Amino acid sequence: VLTLYFLNYLHWNENLSTTVYHAFSGLCYFTPLIGAPIADAWLGKFNTIFYLSILYVIGHVIKSVGAIPTMGSVEVHVALSMIGLVCIAFGTGGIKPCVAAFGGDQFAEEHAKERSKFFSIFYLSINAGSLISTFVTPVLRGDVQCFGGDCFALAFGVPAALMFVALIIFLAGSGMYRKYPPQGNILSSVFKCLGFAVSNRWRHRSKQYPKRNHWLDWAEEKYSKAHHEVKMVTKVLFLYIPLPMFWALFDQQGSRWTLQATRMYSDFGGFVLQPDQVQILNPLFILILIPVFDLGIYPLIGLCKINFKPIRKMAIGMVLAALAFAVATVVELKIQETLPPVPQVNESYLQVLNLAN
Repeated sequence: VLTLYFLNYLHWNENLSTTVYHAFSGLCYFTPLIGAPIADAWLGKFNTIFYLSILYVIGHVIKSVGAIPTMGSVEVHVALSMIGLVCIAFGTGGIKPCVAAFGGDQFAEEHAKERSKFFSIFYLSINAGSLISTFVTPVLRGDVQCFGGDCFALAFGVPAALMFVALIIFLAGSGMYRKYPPQGNILSSVFKCLGFAVSNRWRHRSKQYPKRNHWLDWAEEKYSKAHHEVKMVTKVLFLYIPLPMFWALFDQQGSRWTLQATRMYSDFGGFVLQPDQVQILNPLFILILIPVFDLGIYPLIGLCKINFKPIRKMAIGMVLAALAFAVATVVELKIQETLPPVPQVNESYLQVLNLAN
Protein backbone atom coordinates (compact mmCIF):
# COMPACT_ATOMS: atom_id res chain seq x y z
CA VAL A 1 0.00 0.00 0.00
CA LEU A 2 2.81 2.39 0.92
CA THR A 3 4.40 2.57 -2.54
CA LEU A 4 1.01 3.22 -4.17
CA TYR A 5 0.35 5.88 -1.52
CA PHE A 6 3.54 7.69 -2.54
CA LEU A 7 2.73 7.27 -6.23
CA ASN A 8 -1.00 8.04 -6.36
CA TYR A 9 -1.61 10.21 -3.29
CA LEU A 10 1.59 12.22 -2.89
CA HIS A 11 2.13 12.09 -6.69
CA TRP A 12 5.80 11.16 -6.47
CA ASN A 13 7.44 9.40 -9.41
CA GLU A 14 8.29 5.69 -9.31
CA ASN A 15 11.98 6.19 -8.48
CA LEU A 16 11.34 8.50 -5.53
CA SER A 17 8.51 6.27 -4.26
CA THR A 18 10.80 3.23 -4.41
CA THR A 19 13.69 5.07 -2.74
CA VAL A 20 11.62 6.33 0.21
CA TYR A 21 9.92 2.93 0.60
CA HIS A 22 13.29 1.17 0.93
CA ALA A 23 14.69 3.93 3.16
CA PHE A 24 11.74 3.31 5.51
CA SER A 25 12.17 -0.47 5.28
CA GLY A 26 15.91 -0.15 5.93
CA LEU A 27 15.27 2.04 8.99
CA CYS A 28 12.81 -0.56 10.31
CA TYR A 29 15.56 -3.19 10.22
CA PHE A 30 18.27 -0.86 11.56
CA THR A 31 16.44 0.37 14.67
CA PRO A 32 16.46 -3.11 16.33
CA LEU A 33 20.22 -2.52 16.77
CA ILE A 34 19.13 0.31 19.09
CA GLY A 35 16.10 -1.43 20.62
CA ALA A 36 17.98 -4.60 21.62
CA PRO A 37 20.63 -2.83 23.74
CA ILE A 38 17.90 -0.69 25.34
CA ALA A 39 16.09 -3.88 26.39
CA ASP A 40 19.26 -5.72 27.47
CA ALA A 41 20.89 -2.93 29.45
CA TRP A 42 18.17 -0.50 30.55
CA LEU A 43 14.41 -1.14 30.30
CA GLY A 44 14.10 -4.91 29.99
CA LYS A 45 12.15 -6.66 27.23
CA PHE A 46 8.62 -6.03 28.57
CA ASN A 47 9.05 -2.28 29.09
CA THR A 48 10.86 -1.87 25.76
CA ILE A 49 8.02 -3.59 23.91
CA PHE A 50 5.39 -1.59 25.80
CA TYR A 51 6.88 1.91 25.48
CA LEU A 52 7.98 1.57 21.87
CA SER A 53 4.64 0.00 20.93
CA ILE A 54 3.04 3.24 22.10
CA LEU A 55 5.37 5.11 19.73
CA TYR A 56 4.39 2.58 17.04
CA VAL A 57 0.67 3.32 17.51
CA ILE A 58 1.30 7.08 17.52
CA GLY A 59 3.20 6.72 14.24
CA HIS A 60 0.28 4.83 12.68
CA VAL A 61 -2.18 7.51 13.80
CA ILE A 62 -0.02 10.32 12.40
CA LYS A 63 0.38 8.36 9.15
CA SER A 64 -3.40 7.91 8.89
CA VAL A 65 -4.08 11.61 9.54
CA GLY A 66 -1.53 12.50 6.86
CA ALA A 67 -3.58 10.45 4.37
CA ILE A 68 -6.70 12.62 4.85
CA PRO A 69 -6.86 15.05 1.87
CA THR A 70 -8.57 17.80 3.88
CA MET A 71 -5.67 18.00 6.36
CA GLY A 72 -3.80 20.93 4.84
CA SER A 73 -1.53 21.18 1.82
CA VAL A 74 0.64 18.59 0.08
CA GLU A 75 3.60 19.72 2.21
CA VAL A 76 1.60 18.95 5.36
CA HIS A 77 0.72 15.48 4.04
CA VAL A 78 4.37 14.77 3.24
CA ALA A 79 5.54 16.04 6.66
CA LEU A 80 2.93 13.99 8.57
CA SER A 81 3.70 10.91 6.47
CA MET A 82 7.45 11.13 7.11
CA ILE A 83 6.99 11.80 10.85
CA GLY A 84 4.57 8.86 11.07
CA LEU A 85 6.93 6.52 9.22
CA VAL A 86 9.91 7.49 11.39
CA CYS A 87 7.82 6.84 14.55
CA ILE A 88 6.75 3.46 13.15
CA ALA A 89 10.36 2.57 12.27
CA PHE A 90 11.62 3.35 15.78
CA GLY A 91 8.59 1.64 17.32
CA THR A 92 9.27 -1.54 15.41
CA GLY A 93 12.89 -1.31 16.57
CA GLY A 94 11.69 -2.07 20.07
CA ILE A 95 9.36 -4.86 18.97
CA LYS A 96 11.38 -6.87 16.43
CA PRO A 97 14.31 -7.87 18.67
CA CYS A 98 12.27 -8.38 21.86
CA VAL A 99 8.94 -10.11 21.21
CA ALA A 100 10.22 -13.58 20.23
CA ALA A 101 12.91 -13.47 22.96
CA PHE A 102 10.34 -12.35 25.54
CA GLY A 103 8.13 -15.27 24.51
CA GLY A 104 11.07 -17.64 24.97
CA ASP A 105 11.67 -16.20 28.45
CA GLN A 106 8.31 -17.56 29.61
CA PHE A 107 9.58 -21.16 29.41
CA ALA A 108 12.04 -22.82 31.78
CA GLU A 109 14.81 -25.07 30.45
CA GLU A 110 12.79 -28.22 31.21
CA HIS A 111 9.93 -26.94 29.04
CA ALA A 112 11.83 -27.14 25.75
CA LYS A 113 8.99 -29.00 24.03
CA GLU A 114 6.42 -26.38 25.04
CA ARG A 115 8.79 -23.59 23.99
CA SER A 116 9.22 -25.20 20.57
CA LYS A 117 5.43 -25.46 20.23
CA PHE A 118 5.11 -21.78 21.20
CA PHE A 119 7.52 -20.66 18.47
CA SER A 120 5.65 -22.77 15.89
CA ILE A 121 2.36 -21.10 16.87
CA PHE A 122 4.08 -17.70 17.00
CA TYR A 123 5.50 -18.08 13.48
CA LEU A 124 2.18 -19.45 12.20
CA SER A 125 0.33 -16.47 13.74
CA ILE A 126 2.68 -13.95 12.14
CA ASN A 127 2.18 -15.44 8.70
CA ALA A 128 -1.58 -15.79 9.20
CA GLY A 129 -1.67 -12.10 10.15
CA SER A 130 0.46 -11.23 7.15
CA LEU A 131 -1.86 -13.24 4.90
CA ILE A 132 -4.99 -11.50 6.20
CA SER A 133 -3.47 -8.00 6.20
CA THR A 134 -1.98 -8.20 2.70
CA PHE A 135 -5.38 -9.32 1.42
CA VAL A 136 -7.65 -6.96 3.40
CA THR A 137 -5.61 -3.73 3.43
CA PRO A 138 -5.56 -3.31 -0.38
CA VAL A 139 -9.33 -3.94 -0.34
CA LEU A 140 -9.74 -1.13 2.19
CA ARG A 141 -7.62 1.08 -0.06
CA GLY A 142 -9.08 0.27 -3.47
CA ASP A 143 -12.64 -1.01 -2.99
CA VAL A 144 -13.62 1.59 -0.38
CA GLN A 145 -13.82 5.11 -1.77
CA CYS A 146 -13.37 8.16 0.46
CA PHE A 147 -12.64 11.81 -0.29
CA GLY A 148 -13.24 11.04 -3.97
CA GLY A 149 -10.52 8.43 -4.41
CA ASP A 150 -8.68 5.45 -2.88
CA CYS A 151 -9.14 5.39 0.89
CA PHE A 152 -5.53 5.39 2.10
CA ALA A 153 -6.64 6.91 5.42
CA LEU A 154 -8.72 3.78 6.15
CA ALA A 155 -5.96 1.45 4.91
CA PHE A 156 -3.55 3.01 7.41
CA GLY A 157 -6.15 3.62 10.14
CA VAL A 158 -7.33 0.02 10.57
CA PRO A 159 -3.80 -1.28 11.36
CA ALA A 160 -3.44 1.62 13.82
CA ALA A 161 -6.61 0.56 15.64
CA LEU A 162 -5.63 -3.13 15.62
CA MET A 163 -2.15 -2.31 16.93
CA PHE A 164 -3.77 -0.38 19.78
CA VAL A 165 -5.97 -3.40 20.59
CA ALA A 166 -2.89 -5.67 20.48
CA LEU A 167 -1.08 -3.36 22.89
CA ILE A 168 -4.01 -3.47 25.34
CA ILE A 169 -4.10 -7.29 25.18
CA PHE A 170 -0.32 -7.48 25.70
CA LEU A 171 -0.58 -5.15 28.72
CA ALA A 172 -3.49 -7.12 30.17
CA GLY A 173 -1.25 -10.16 30.66
CA SER A 174 1.45 -8.17 32.48
CA GLY A 175 0.84 -9.86 35.83
CA MET A 176 1.29 -13.35 34.35
CA TYR A 177 4.58 -12.74 32.50
CA ARG A 178 7.98 -13.84 33.70
CA LYS A 179 10.11 -10.68 33.46
CA TYR A 180 13.86 -10.80 33.77
CA PRO A 181 15.80 -7.66 34.81
CA PRO A 182 18.24 -6.08 32.31
CA GLN A 183 21.50 -8.07 32.28
CA GLY A 184 23.81 -5.82 30.28
CA ASN A 185 24.42 -5.09 26.62
CA ILE A 186 25.02 -8.45 24.92
CA LEU A 187 26.09 -6.83 21.64
CA SER A 188 28.68 -4.75 23.47
CA SER A 189 30.04 -7.86 25.21
CA VAL A 190 30.42 -9.64 21.87
CA PHE A 191 32.36 -6.73 20.36
CA LYS A 192 34.58 -6.49 23.47
CA CYS A 193 35.36 -10.20 23.17
CA LEU A 194 36.22 -9.82 19.47
CA GLY A 195 38.35 -6.74 20.15
CA PHE A 196 40.25 -8.42 22.99
CA ALA A 197 40.94 -11.50 20.83
CA VAL A 198 42.42 -9.34 18.06
CA SER A 199 44.50 -7.15 20.41
CA ASN A 200 45.73 -10.14 22.44
CA ARG A 201 46.77 -11.95 19.27
CA TRP A 202 48.64 -8.84 18.12
CA ARG A 203 50.52 -8.61 21.43
CA HIS A 204 51.53 -12.28 21.18
CA ARG A 205 52.40 -12.32 17.49
CA SER A 206 56.01 -13.44 17.89
CA LYS A 207 56.88 -17.07 17.14
CA GLN A 208 57.75 -17.83 20.76
CA TYR A 209 54.03 -18.03 21.58
CA PRO A 210 52.29 -21.24 20.50
CA LYS A 211 49.49 -21.02 17.95
CA ARG A 212 45.90 -21.62 18.98
CA ASN A 213 43.23 -23.59 17.14
CA HIS A 214 41.01 -20.58 16.49
CA TRP A 215 41.78 -16.87 16.50
CA LEU A 216 39.01 -16.29 19.05
CA ASP A 217 40.82 -18.61 21.47
CA TRP A 218 43.07 -15.60 22.18
CA ALA A 219 40.12 -14.16 24.16
CA GLU A 220 40.05 -17.16 26.48
CA GLU A 221 42.11 -15.46 29.22
CA LYS A 222 39.50 -12.75 29.79
CA TYR A 223 36.31 -14.28 28.33
CA SER A 224 36.69 -17.95 29.26
CA LYS A 225 32.99 -18.77 28.89
CA ALA A 226 31.72 -16.18 26.41
CA HIS A 227 34.36 -16.80 23.73
CA HIS A 228 32.88 -20.25 22.94
CA GLU A 229 29.48 -18.66 22.26
CA VAL A 230 31.07 -15.89 20.17
CA LYS A 231 32.88 -18.58 18.13
CA MET A 232 29.50 -20.18 17.41
CA VAL A 233 28.14 -16.79 16.30
CA THR A 234 31.05 -16.18 13.89
CA LYS A 235 30.49 -19.61 12.31
CA VAL A 236 26.82 -18.81 11.75
CA LEU A 237 27.70 -15.37 10.28
CA PHE A 238 29.34 -17.15 7.34
CA LEU A 239 25.85 -18.19 6.22
CA TYR A 240 24.76 -14.54 6.21
CA ILE A 241 27.11 -13.49 3.39
CA PRO A 242 24.53 -13.93 0.56
CA LEU A 243 21.58 -12.67 2.63
CA PRO A 244 21.96 -8.90 2.02
CA MET A 245 21.64 -9.49 -1.73
CA PHE A 246 18.68 -11.83 -1.18
CA TRP A 247 16.75 -9.33 0.96
CA ALA A 248 17.63 -6.43 -1.33
CA LEU A 249 15.80 -8.33 -4.07
CA PHE A 250 13.09 -9.92 -1.95
CA ASP A 251 11.94 -6.58 -0.51
CA GLN A 252 11.23 -5.38 -4.04
CA GLN A 253 7.83 -7.04 -3.46
CA GLY A 254 6.66 -3.87 -1.77
CA SER A 255 8.13 -1.48 -4.36
CA ARG A 256 9.19 -2.48 -7.89
CA TRP A 257 7.14 -5.67 -8.01
CA THR A 258 4.05 -3.78 -6.82
CA LEU A 259 4.66 -1.19 -9.56
CA GLN A 260 5.18 -4.06 -12.01
CA ALA A 261 1.77 -5.46 -11.02
CA THR A 262 0.09 -2.11 -11.78
CA ARG A 263 1.02 -2.62 -15.46
CA MET A 264 -0.22 -6.21 -15.69
CA TYR A 265 -3.59 -7.85 -16.37
CA SER A 266 -5.01 -8.87 -12.98
CA ASP A 267 -8.53 -10.15 -13.68
CA PHE A 268 -8.64 -13.87 -12.76
CA GLY A 269 -12.10 -14.93 -13.89
CA GLY A 270 -13.99 -12.18 -12.11
CA PHE A 271 -11.58 -11.86 -9.17
CA VAL A 272 -9.42 -8.78 -9.64
CA LEU A 273 -6.11 -8.96 -7.79
CA GLN A 274 -4.99 -5.54 -6.53
CA PRO A 275 -1.33 -4.66 -7.25
CA ASP A 276 -0.53 -4.46 -3.54
CA GLN A 277 -2.16 -7.87 -2.95
CA VAL A 278 0.59 -9.70 -4.88
CA GLN A 279 2.52 -10.08 -1.61
CA ILE A 280 -0.24 -12.35 -0.29
CA LEU A 281 1.47 -15.24 -2.08
CA ASN A 282 4.43 -15.19 0.33
CA PRO A 283 2.57 -15.92 3.61
CA LEU A 284 0.06 -18.12 1.74
CA PHE A 285 2.82 -20.42 0.46
CA ILE A 286 4.48 -20.45 3.89
CA LEU A 287 1.25 -21.63 5.54
CA ILE A 288 0.71 -24.26 2.83
CA LEU A 289 4.24 -25.50 2.22
CA ILE A 290 5.54 -25.79 5.81
CA PRO A 291 3.16 -28.68 6.70
CA VAL A 292 3.59 -30.17 3.21
CA PHE A 293 7.38 -30.27 3.61
CA ASP A 294 7.48 -31.22 7.31
CA LEU A 295 4.81 -33.92 7.11
CA GLY A 296 5.34 -35.16 3.55
CA ILE A 297 8.43 -34.29 1.55
CA TYR A 298 11.12 -34.37 4.28
CA PRO A 299 9.96 -37.72 5.75
CA LEU A 300 10.00 -39.21 2.21
CA ILE A 301 13.52 -37.90 1.66
CA GLY A 302 14.51 -39.46 5.01
CA LEU A 303 13.12 -42.83 3.89
CA CYS A 304 15.39 -42.61 0.85
CA LYS A 305 18.38 -42.40 3.24
CA ILE A 306 19.32 -38.93 1.94
CA ASN A 307 21.08 -36.73 4.49
CA PHE A 308 19.16 -33.49 3.86
CA LYS A 309 20.67 -31.13 6.43
CA PRO A 310 19.37 -27.57 7.05
CA ILE A 311 22.34 -26.04 5.19
CA ARG A 312 21.42 -28.00 2.05
CA LYS A 313 17.77 -27.00 2.40
CA MET A 314 18.83 -23.35 2.59
CA ALA A 315 21.15 -23.70 -0.42
CA ILE A 316 18.40 -25.24 -2.58
CA GLY A 317 15.98 -22.56 -1.39
CA MET A 318 18.44 -19.83 -2.39
CA VAL A 319 18.87 -21.36 -5.87
CA LEU A 320 15.08 -21.47 -6.35
CA ALA A 321 14.82 -17.87 -5.11
CA ALA A 322 17.49 -16.79 -7.60
CA LEU A 323 15.52 -18.45 -10.43
CA ALA A 324 12.36 -16.65 -9.25
CA PHE A 325 14.19 -13.30 -9.32
CA ALA A 326 15.33 -14.10 -12.87
CA VAL A 327 11.71 -14.79 -13.90
CA ALA A 328 10.62 -11.43 -12.46
CA THR A 329 13.40 -9.77 -14.46
CA VAL A 330 12.25 -11.39 -17.71
CA VAL A 331 8.64 -10.34 -17.03
CA GLU A 332 9.74 -6.74 -16.43
CA LEU A 333 11.77 -6.70 -19.68
CA LYS A 334 8.71 -7.94 -21.60
CA ILE A 335 6.55 -5.25 -19.97
CA GLN A 336 9.09 -2.58 -20.91
CA GLU A 337 8.74 -3.64 -24.58
CA THR A 338 5.02 -2.79 -24.51
CA LEU A 339 5.37 0.63 -22.86
CA PRO A 340 5.20 3.79 -25.02
CA PRO A 341 8.55 5.53 -25.59
CA VAL A 342 9.44 8.39 -23.24
CA PRO A 343 9.67 11.70 -25.17
CA GLN A 344 13.11 13.30 -25.07
CA VAL A 345 13.83 17.05 -24.94
CA ASN A 346 11.98 18.93 -27.74
CA GLU A 347 9.96 15.80 -28.57
CA SER A 348 6.27 14.94 -28.22
CA TYR A 349 4.54 11.59 -28.22
CA LEU A 350 1.23 11.13 -30.06
CA GLN A 351 -0.78 7.91 -29.81
CA VAL A 352 -3.71 7.33 -32.18
CA LEU A 353 -6.36 4.82 -31.13
CA ASN A 354 -8.38 3.57 -34.13
CA LEU A 355 -11.51 1.87 -32.81
CA ALA A 356 -13.15 1.50 -36.21
CA ASN A 357 -13.92 -1.94 -37.65
